Amino acid sequence: MKACNGDGDEEKRSRGPEFEPGPIPPLTPVDKYGFLKSESAADGSNPARAADRDREDRRLTKWRKMIGTGGADWRHYVRRKPNVVKRRIRKGIPDRLRGLVWQLISGSRDLLLMNQGVYEQLVLYETSSSELDIIRDISRTFPSHVFFQQRHGPGQRSLYNVLKAYSVYDRDVGYVQGMGFLAGLLLLYMCEEDAFWLLVALLKGAVHAPMEGLYLAGLPLVQQYLFQLERLVREYIPKLGAHFEEEMINPSMYASQWFITVFSYSFPFPLALRIWDVFLYEGVKIVFRVGLALLKYCQDDLVKLPFEKLVHALRNFPEDVLQPNLLLPMAYSIKVSKRLEELRQEYERMTNFSKPVEGAIVKRSFRR
Repeated sequence: MKACNGDGDEEKRSRGPEFEPGPIPPLTPVDKYGFLKSESAADGSNPARAADRDREDRRLTKWRKMIGTGGADWRHYVRRKPNVVKRRIRKGIPDRLRGLVWQLISGSRDLLLMNQGVYEQLVLYETSSSELDIIRDISRTFPSHVFFQQRHGPGQRSLYNVLKAYSVYDRDVGYVQGMGFLAGLLLLYMCEEDAFWLLVALLKGAVHAPMEGLYLAGLPLVQQYLFQLERLVREYIPKLGAHFEEEMINPSMYASQWFITVFSYSFPFPLALRIWDVFLYEGVKIVFRVGLALLKYCQDDLVKLPFEKLVHALRNFPEDVLQPNLLLPMAYSIKVSKRLEELRQEYERMTNFSKPVEGAIVKRSFRR
């Protein structure tokens, strides 16, 4: 929801598709993140809110000292105290600094500096074969958030611009529906151009393994991740793994969206944010850890369910386990790095799947 400073073409870009904005939605109560509140949602007591604010302010002070003005001290601090950085990220990045820190830990800041003017050219002067698909899907992205509620309003236009620009930047991937949740989440914490380059950093692998295989034809990386997850469930939660096999449940029935949207599609927003903090810093293994923690916590109930009820339960986890401070410590305790690598190699041997080259991002130039 932030505007890029010093960009004279912001108004020009914001036009997006040539449609008139719809009516402004009526004013309704929203939570701290901008999502519409349900009538049953409770705000909590004033003393509890005050304590939360005090704790957040203390954390904010620590983080500002750590990253410096505009992130100037970030790299130095990461080199000096990597364990402190990891611990603080796992506790959650302060919301007021989240957009800046996400850009610092993803490598997207460097991409933007190496590719000045490219985003503007992609939005203003290039056409995409995916434009109609993007327009069709935009209203399905975070429909209960005020930023995206107005039809063809500023939020939907920004989302259109980012997705259209990426579909031109990488025509092999183009546009796939799940990408809207990634771009939409980023737009809640940064401006269009910053969100675009963070999307590039993720899909092209600026820091961690590239994600583009999640969206290529045939979803090759999704297939690999589901293979790895199925094996991990059998090994880490054998009782539940055996029940899944008996009921013919496979991860594609419940876990594809975990990977395609990194839990941003149907999980509570505070939990999704905390997962994204760790995901951007540590990579995709947090998705496996969180998935295994969910299944392990719920296994006593899941093993009693027949097929139909089991599928429903795997798509609708109980609210108590979706609390970040309960679920994430369980996830961090599950060690998967070595086994994930072994399973990746096994999957590649099985499928002759070639891993994309990490960091394969080059300076792009486009003619008007």
